[in-house]
Amino acid sequence: METQLDPTKDDLPLMANTSYMLAKHYILDLDVDFKSKVIEGIIVLFFEPGSRYRKTRCTGKEGQSQFDETCKMTASEPCHIPVTNVSACSSKMEYIDFAVCGKGEEDTSDKNSNHNNEEQASGISSSKACSDIENHGNKDFLLVLDCCDLCVLKVEEVDVAAVSGIEKFTRSAKLTDASKELENLRNQIVHELVTLPADRWKEQLYYFTRCSQAPGCGELLFSTGTWSLEIRKSGIQTPTDFPHAIRIWYKTKPEGRSVTWTTDQSGRPCVYTIGSPINNRALFPCQEPPVALSTWQASVRTAAGFVVLMSGENSAEPVQLREGILSWYYYVTMPMPASTFTIAVGCWQEVKQQSCTAAIQTNIESPVTSSQADFRWHEEICGHVEYPCRFQNAAARLQAVIPYRVFAPWCLAERCEECLLQLIPKCLSAAYITLGTHPFSRLDVLIVPSNFSSLGMASPHIIFLSQSVLPGGSHLCGTRLCHEIAHAWFGLAIGARDWTEEWISEGFATFLEDIFWARAQQQLSHDEVKGQQELKALLRWHRLRDEVQNSEEELQVLRPKKESTGELSESGASVVKHGLKAEKIFMQVHYLKGYFLLRSLAKTVGEASYLASLRKFVHKFHGQLVLSQDFLCMLLEDMPEQKE
Repeated sequence: METQLDPTKDDLPLMANTSYMLAKHYILDLDVDFKSKVIEGIIVLFFEPGSRYRKTRCTGKEGQSQFDETCKMTASEPCHIPVTNVSACSSKMEYIDFAVCGKGEEDTSDKNSNHNNEEQASGISSSKACSDIENHGNKDFLLVLDCCDLCVLKVEEVDVAAVSGIEKFTRSAKLTDASKELENLRNQIVHELVTLPADRWKEQLYYFTRCSQAPGCGELLFSTGTWSLEIRKSGIQTPTDFPHAIRIWYKTKPEGRSVTWTTDQSGRPCVYTIGSPINNRALFPCQEPPVALSTWQASVRTAAGFVVLMSGENSAEPVQLREGILSWYYYVTMPMPASTFTIAVGCWQEVKQQSCTAAIQTNIESPVTSSQADFRWHEEICGHVEYPCRFQNAAARLQAVIPYRVFAPWCLAERCEECLLQLIPKCLSAAYITLGTHPFSRLDVLIVPSNFSSLGMASPHIIFLSQSVLPGGSHLCGTRLCHEIAHAWFGLAIGARDWTEEWISEGFATFLEDIFWARAQQQLSHDEVKGQQELKALLRWHRLRDEVQNSEEELQVLRPKKESTGELSESGASVVKHGLKAEKIFMQVHYLKGYFLLRSLAKTVGEASYLASLRKFVHKFHGQLVLSQDFLCMLLEDMPEQKE
């Protein structure tokens, strides 16, 4: 089901058919091998039928025709036969973690060849399997995941019904022991598990882990294309009947574009997600479209001496599995796009301040309590899907400075202690004064290797900063930190429904970095703040003018898809317009045009009223995906006199 792309346009395809099947939870169980520069392991995905199918499944056969296009497999794509000698993981439940999987054979196959050696193939011949797909492909449902630069070894259905104690999730299902009913029972268990109420999140993660370790109950046929992994089960024709829990064995490739293998500034090996235009599809098979909001758990094993940092809610502590091997476990309970998943493995050193930390936090928290009256929207019911939301947590609503840590290569640790550590609580407090409750419970800041192509990158619970911000004094470091902190609200807690509207993330962060930084510099007068902001506006104007004069006009548009922004195909697949355009990575037009739009609105309505509207917007739309008009419509509702 490959979308034919115009190579001159460099659009990024989002292939996953999310309208039919929607991933709700991922469990990753991975080994990081620096010798081969490969991340290898297993991912288990838990699904629910997508929105389009849920709306039509009651109509019976009428809903079948919508799958015809999705279910056709391209004859030119090779059929990958599931392997039989990839052993499953057995594990212990301590720390809700996994035991070490046996390593597969080293992948010596050619880059473009099938990923399975002949000795690994099952008894079904390749020609027979391809014939089987050809005969039944016009009616079997096909699950499509976003995937590239991966060696997929095996795909199987997971027998979640075999988990001890899982009976509590089957009481509502009136089923017999027939094989068809057993399949329905497994899917019913997954449905009950993914829909557990938010206050049972610990139990939910526990049973997700147990289910991920359950035995397989049948291998699934799969095929890989340039941008996708396609999976089917013979005879299964609808998403409702398709397995809702599947396990995939795979390896990354050293040249995979989602992560970069390099050395840090101290010369030690490391690997990290670089904010690639293709996001995480070369790290694990997933559903990339923003609508596929999901939670995840991950266990990552690596050699002792390495530290694993991830975009998880918890501050993981390593567990020694055997001599020389440590395991790190992270999780998230807030559903977010798969693109927000972040990992960095290296010999990072935690930077700790020997004194004054408590004093800094005490000094900056004192003025915050007076602003609590402004946050009157807290008591309203949240508009997002159910999860343990900090906006509904009384203690979280009063937390001006969330727990934070700083990591860096050892050669930069001293500079981080001098410059970065003292700025973080000030910037966090300034953000809290401006927007209210921090959407995420903690923050790690990592100084990434010198090959990082940006000044910073924000993910849930973790920020990557370039070493370039450290020599620039507190101003450069502080403003960049404020920009990335702003993304916790705009870009992460509130995401763009269509990735081409990146100004919703970058425009807001650029505008808010000035507000945050002004409040973090408590010693500045009003005139000094205004002078500083006017100077930055002038510099941004010159940068924007230069970009507009020296770049393609179609790359300068804030909404390149115009009236079709946010629209998806029937299957849920879409493209990110110009998403693979090489020069787009270095452009700031969406940052700057968005910034000047927001700055103009703030001047028109007054900064105090404008910031109050931003706080209202945050409380109304956190945990959700938005389009430009969602913000503009809410702003005009509050200020009807500005509609003209």
